[in-house]
This record gives sequence, structure tokens and C-alpha cells, in this order.
Amino acid sequence: MTNEQALELASLNLEKFKKRMKIFGTSEDESLTEILAASFLRLDSLINPVKPESDLIFIELVFERSRYSYNDSLEFFETNFQPDILAQSLKYAEVFNDDTP
Repeated sequence: MTNEQALELASLNLEKFKKRMKIFGTSEDESLTEILAASFLRLDSLINPVKPESDLIFIELVFERSRYSYNDSLEFFETNFQPDILAQSLKYAEVFNDDTP
């Protein structure tokens, strides 16, 4: 995922995130978009989803990471969500056949 793709996904999901966080108004939109974009990039690097824009669990994790970032608790996110991140990354893991002669 490129920075531009992450910013596009962040912009598309900004209103949903604001509603979830009960944030009203537009004064924080730029900052929230950057937080969401960084979360999309980080989780994409960990999970590598095929279609991140339509994977609801992936987006849920992006929102949770963004919430942690917004609340200055980012250092706790990966530890607290490790099982979820692992489950999602295994969902997209490629299976290699090592039974070659």
C-alpha cells in the first residue's frame, strides 16, 4: 500500500471513525486523516490484506489502532491486539508447497 492509497482509504473512512469516536466538527479532520492513514499503512505491513477497503475486520483494527494513537496510547496497541493481528495475517498468508522432488 502506498501513502496515497492509505490517505485515500483514510479519507473514505474518516466520517465513520469520527462517528465511532463521537468527534463532531471538522477542526481535527486533517490530524485524524493522518492518524488513519498511518494506521492503514502499519496494519497493511503486518497483515497484507488482499482488499483492505472491503475487509471489515481489517478496518476495525485500523479504527482501534487509530483510537490508541488519538489517545496517546499507541505503544499498547500491538500487544493488546496481537491475537487479532495474527489471525488476520494468517487469513491472508500464502501457503507454499515444499513437497517438490
